[in-house]
Amino acid sequence: MTDGRAAIAAALLGGRGETVAVAESLTGGLLSAALVAVPGVSAVFRGGVVVYATDLKASLAGVPAPLLAERGPVDPDVALALARGVRARCAADWGVATTGVAGPRPQGDAPVGLVYVAVAGPRGAVVRERHLDGGRAEIRSSAVEAALALLIDAARAA
Repeated sequence: MTDGRAAIAAALLGGRGETVAVAESLTGGLLSAALVAVPGVSAVFRGGVVVYATDLKASLAGVPAPLLAERGPVDPDVALALARGVRARCAADWGVATTGVAGPRPQGDAPVGLVYVAVAGPRGAVVRERHLDGGRAEIRSSAVEAALALLIDAARAA
């Protein structure tokens, strides 16, 4: 399913001459890998950052350090800041972000399976909270699917 969604997103953006960049935390590069598996995606995919460590979310993706200090990395506003930051830093039309807890243990007050995906585009930004089931691999894969689905929905609405 991920390959299909990545292809749909690439075709949708490519048909409009738009580009995308990604900021990934818990997905650790899986979202980028799903996109670059699509033939011809180089016309659409600008690049991205894997910001697994909290401090890198600020220094590489532009998330305000006070926001991270106050709320931690698993937060809807952090997801929005990641999407907006990578969009700006990679000069893309769209920014997509993932943050959450894949397990095996909770992170602070955030339970395993809590994930935020966000998209920032020409008309604003949107974030979705997901409560995903399964082990680490399933949660990470489902987060990629959720991020691609959100990108497709946001691009179609733009």
